[in-house]
Parts: sequence; structure tokens; C-alpha cells
Amino acid sequence: MKAPSEIAVRALHVTPSFAPAWCYGGLPESAYQFARHLALAGAAVRVLTTDANGWGQRLDAASMAAYAHRDGIEVRYCARVARQSVSLELLGALAEQVRWADVVHLHAAYSFPTIPTLLAARLLKRPVVWTPHGALQRWSGSRRVGVKSLWEKVCIAVASRELALHLTSEDEVAETRARFPRANIELIPNGVEIPPTLNREPRGAQLRLGFVGRLDPKKGIENLLAACRILKERGALDFTLSIAGSGPSEYEARLRGEIERLGLGDQVTMIGDIRGDEKQRMFERTDVVVAPSFTENFAIVVAEALAHGAAVIASTGTPWKEVERVGCGLWVANDPASVADAIIKINTMPIAEMGERGRRWMATDFSWEKCALEMIALYKNLLTQSGERRLATAHQT
Repeated sequence: MKAPSEIAVRALHVTPSFAPAWCYGGLPESAYQFARHLALAGAAVRVLTTDANGWGQRLDAASMAAYAHRDGIEVRYCARVARQSVSLELLGALAEQVRWADVVHLHAAYSFPTIPTLLAARLLKRPVVWTPHGALQRWSGSRRVGVKSLWEKVCIAVASRELALHLTSEDEVAETRARFPRANIELIPNGVEIPPTLNREPRGAQLRLGFVGRLDPKKGIENLLAACRILKERGALDFTLSIAGSGPSEYEARLRGEIERLGLGDQVTMIGDIRGDEKQRMFERTDVVVAPSFTENFAIVVAEALAHGAAVIASTGTPWKEVERVGCGLWVANDPASVADAIIKINTMPIAEMGERGRRWMATDFSWEKCALEMIALYKNLLTQSGERRLATAHQT
């Protein structure tokens, strides 16, 4: 018989979207990588999710089959019937899946599965790790703040006492602590895949800038475009900018219109979604990746760029102040003038050496293997606390 410490933890991950619904940006990527590496580290992992793949779109059968039993994970895709994640099938499967689990790991915040999952875990006495993926943070463009505050109050009311909020950066912790003062908060960063080998294209006469991510107003892309216009007007340097990612069609059209209005058609190219080898090739041929977001809980693209040996410019809306201490990038305000000045400054710096330093840093501190082991330790700690609380309650009665 195995000792208790050797028994695999059974973790149920509940998320509104999952691989390969990459259109939702960092959430399905992070949920998939955590699930995959937890399984590799010895946990038994199931995922309960929907087949959502953007507004009005659903994953096809072949896409779901490719991930349903992959990397030691068992994934159940439930039919989405409304909005982004409303699924009656998921609701019907929830109790059975929660009973199977030792720990429930909930992803996202303001989505259909959130409140039913918190309630089911409480009724069935299962501890919960809740990863909001930055959704609890606010910025000047945040919408429906009043509705979100009410939603949070309901979540707190129905949640189990064995609840840990899993956050990924000190900035996210500080902002969340102010609104959830009694919450048990655990800081575990996202990990990043470290390519074993790279084939970086040497820097040429042009400075090759890149943006990679979901196209959304909070990403500060308009400020980056305005910074590029400043660079063009100054004639400060020869540059190109590749924008990789997708978003709502009306917002993509707005960005294309802005590129045209600013006269940047010769410098800026929108290349759409990229994945796998194509994404690696973009990082390898990019000198500096720019992340000008208004707010981010982690900004995985910064870690990905560094893992691929590219230098970075990250806004103060991201938690990447350490890039300056490590010497692999700049951390600046995300207004157009500050971004333009940062691009001019980094153009004079040893960009290749900076990328190499960043890659070593990612391998040391941000490997998915390290993050998975920290998460399993959190699961086991919650299970221990839960057992002790139940034992104390039994003694009292």
C-alpha cells in the first residue's frame, strides 16, 4: 500500500475554455500547460470544460479528440449553448466530477462555470484552488465594474472555507488583496516552455519589433502604433513591427484602420494567429517583443519572448519590473512617448546578450516543471488543512 504522501492527488480543472481554443488567449494556454505538467508530475488530472471557440464558434470533433486524452489528461468537452461558456451539459456533469476529485481547480472568474463550481465544491466538501487569470484586476477601461463586484460577493458567499486564490504576480496579489482581504492567497507564477534549441536570425540593419497576443483594447496596441508613428516622424531608426494575434473582427478592422491613418503601412504588418513552430520562428526573427498592456496578471508573452532569446519592452501595467534588474529588457510607462523613447534606447543596447540573459532566467525560475510541483504542494496543503478542520469539527460534536 502507498503511503498517503505517495498517493496521486486527483485534481479536477474546471475552465470555460481549453486547448485548442487558442482564440481566448492566455487562459486556455495556461490551463492546458498546468494540467499537462501536473499530470507529468504524478497528479491524476481531469478537465471539465466547454467546446467554446469564440463568439458563435465551437471546436470541431477532430480538434477536441486531439486533446481529450493527451499528456495524461482526461478532458470532457461539454456543449456550449449560449454566450461564451453557458453549458447545461457541464452543469449536469459537475457533481459527479467533483465527487471524483480530491481538489477542484477553477479557472477564470466571470464565466458561467464559476459560481456552480464553487457551490458544488462547498456542498461536496472539496477544497478549491481558484485561478482568475487576471480577471479580478481593474484598469481604466474595465467594463461592468458594478456587476463584477456583485458577482464577486456571490462567489465569496458560496465558496468553501478551503479556498485558495492562485495568483501569478506580486502586482496581482496587491490589487486582489485590497478587494479580498480575508482570502487565502497563494503566489505561483505561470511557467513557460523553454525551447531546447534556437535558430535565432542575427539582427540586421532594421530593428525588428514584435507584438504577440490576443487583440484587445487592454493590450495597449494603439499606444504601440502611436509610438511607431513618433519613431517615423523623428526618423530615429529603421524598424518594422509584426503584430501576431486575433480578436473581434471589428477591433481587428479598427487596428488596420489605425495603421492606415498613421501612415504605417510600410512598417507594420498584422499577421494573424500563430502557433507552434510558426510562433517560435517569429520569436527567433524578432529582436524586441513589446508588451504595452494597461494591465496584466502575468503577461505570458514576456516570458515566452525571453525563453526564445528575444529582448523585451514591457509596460508598467505588466508585472515584469525585474527585466531591468536582470538586464533583459526595459519596463516603461505605456504612453506612446515613453514606448517610443524605450524603443530608441533599446536600439543602442546589446540586444542579443539581453535575450540570452532572459533565456537563462526563464529556465531557472519559470519552468513549468517547477510551477507544477509548487501547485501539487498547494493541493496537498489544502487537503491537510481540510482534514484537520473536519477532525476538529468531529471532536467538537
